[in-house]
Amino acid sequence: MPKMTSKATRHFGKVFDQVAADYDRHRPGYPDELIDYACQIAGLGQGDNVLELGCGSGQLTRSLVARGFRVTALEPGKQLIALAEKNVGRLGTVDFINAKFEDAALQKRNYKAIFSASAFHWIDPDVSWQKTAELLVSGGVLALMQHFGLKEKRTSKDLDLQLAALKKIVPEVAAKWPHYYELDEIIAGVKKRSQNISDVWSWLGDYDLSRKYVSRLFKDTQIAVVPNLIEQTADELIALFSTISIYSTLSEQQRSDLEHEYREIYKRLGRPMRSSTVTILITAGVQLSYEKII
Repeated sequence: MPKMTSKATRHFGKVFDQVAADYDRHRPGYPDELIDYACQIAGLGQGDNVLELGCGSGQLTRSLVARGFRVTALEPGKQLIALAEKNVGRLGTVDFINAKFEDAALQKRNYKAIFSASAFHWIDPDVSWQKTAELLVSGGVLALMQHFGLKEKRTSKDLDLQLAALKKIVPEVAAKWPHYYELDEIIAGVKKRSQNISDVWSWLGDYDLSRKYVSRLFKDTQIAVVPNLIEQTADELIALFSTISIYSTLSEQQRSDLEHEYREIYKRLGRPMRSSTVTILITAGVQLSYEKII
């Protein structure tokens, strides 16, 4: 997603609910090995209370419920949370709350882990970090997951073609497109910023979320990754792109022209378009004691 301030991202976050069915159909899920690793770090066991922020249509929720946790799933979008309730069904114990995290009344010191997948950057950072720390039990863990673009030689040609199409049709969007890092750069960058999880998450997503006081709330920031090679037809790429918030800012003509460019790339390549991504898990434990910062 192109770089935007936290205020702008919270505005565009409403777009997902308008395309809830497509979001559910085209957005990728999250690897079991990363979820298991987060559960291991948090020391989660059967029946433990966990909170999920921004559950969307329930991709991660299903995995958490299936592991036997008591899940509270928060989602501000009415259509998305309805889909999540449908998708999870009667798999286990889950309490869905249709509200923004900033407004939700939740019991403090109640959750052994708080998960958020591709959603934490939509929350006001002057609320998210402090409130998350207050909701976790002593020694509880915050686990953030998201898919990011990855710089790799095997897909660099395809990426260049896609970015060229963006520059041609919507140069203002292309100019704000995030920088893709190689895997070694990602790991080194996280390690460099590991004293403050807000610095890590801001750098990874090019977000305006970093707050100095967060280093006093959380400790032991760790990273785990699962690289992915994705192959897509033009229609599949267009379908995925249509669920990204920035798509809503494009005119009908821009959308049509961009779709035409993607189909031309697909024809020229004579094969599916390839993308390298990496699913990243960032975890940090709440400090055993801290004073209220804000």
